[in-house]
Amino acid sequence: MIRSDVVVIGGGFAGLTAALAAAKRGQTVTLLTYGEGTLPLNSGVIDVLGYDEQHNFVENPLAAIEDLPETHPYKKIGVKALQEAVEFFCGVARKNHIPYHGSLDRQMMVPTAIGTLKPTCLTPHSLSGSEVFPGKKKIIVVGIKGLKDFYGDIMMVNLKKALGEDREYQLVEVDTGLTGGRDITTQDVARWLDTDAGTASFTKQLKSYGGETDVLFIVPQVLGTKGHACYQTISSRLGTDVLETTCLPPSVNGMRLQHVLVDSLREMGVDIVENTQVIGSEKDGKTVEAVIAKAASTERKYYAKKFILATGGFYSGGITMRDFEQPKEPIFDLPVWFVKGEENWTNKELFGNAPQGFAKTGILTDEALHPIDEAGTVVLENVHVVGRDLGGYDFCFEHSGNGVALASAYKAAMM
Repeated sequence: MIRSDVVVIGGGFAGLTAALAAAKRGQTVTLLTYGEGTLPLNSGVIDVLGYDEQHNFVENPLAAIEDLPETHPYKKIGVKALQEAVEFFCGVARKNHIPYHGSLDRQMMVPTAIGTLKPTCLTPHSLSGSEVFPGKKKIIVVGIKGLKDFYGDIMMVNLKKALGEDREYQLVEVDTGLTGGRDITTQDVARWLDTDAGTASFTKQLKSYGGETDVLFIVPQVLGTKGHACYQTISSRLGTDVLETTCLPPSVNGMRLQHVLVDSLREMGVDIVENTQVIGSEKDGKTVEAVIAKAASTERKYYAKKFILATGGFYSGGITMRDFEQPKEPIFDLPVWFVKGEENWTNKELFGNAPQGFAKTGILTDEALHPIDEAGTVVLENVHVVGRDLGGYDFCFEHSGNGVALASAYKAAMM
């Protein structure tokens, strides 16, 4: 019999955070993962709340939480748990040499790969745009020969709109020698920059453009796959600030964060069971006794006092909908809340000024993050729901995804 204090289901940001927070409380934790998780797909910055339901920019995310609808996950999580979660996360990141900084009561603006600026609350130093833009008279956009999904000329046009025409802008290109007849990814370049030869070549090609503190280099998200050593080395050699953009997958910063969390889990003795699909559960009334997991052709039961559901919701198969208006949560058969009416399911404009109905699909909870039914009654007393499995919010529209994931995961681990 495999028994733990806590079983966490899901290897994305919410699942990894929940497992780590529970382990740091001295609990025995088993983490069941199926696939790579979502961190390589997201920027790894912590968006808390960028826009409200009317798509107005939120200057103070912490204060704006008070005005959110009662169904929103933040209303259940609470401000105190959010603050404690951020403190916990920043401590873990700092200990692992990838310090994050920022604040819950103001936004930082980070550049995207097309030169627009997006709001976030916590970033590693290499993406902290708001901290380095002031005082920079010359912006040098660094392209990488053969790198797909990064277009320096488009980026410069949008940066001029965002930062103003009163600065000098220049586009330069670095040759990594990696092309080999194919497009390369940010991960390819980051691995090249992990090497002494790659770092030396990169800085040599850019050295003549730097040396002045009023110069800012903006580069794709490529500054090494682990920690901030590469970022620090390149900034020092160029003699000025270097700023990474967010990017399309694969996200190097997301992978850096994933390495930190997984390494921390292993250090804490968490049992990470990979390539394991949880397919069901055993219940006794309102208590879950065990979950049933399948790896290859073998099924096993994992028993625990508490279970944390972090399977990614509608976006990752944690919630399915084979027939319209019949959403399913396949492990615990939890009730799933969704916007009723097919006409309310999507907006005519994909990137419009209203949340997408389908995006709000998920499980509603009480303040302890226990799943509840339509009457508000707790369905399972030792199950907690976190991250994108939660209903009532559109993380993409709001720019709140990693914030909700972090805060809900931490609170679930503390319950």
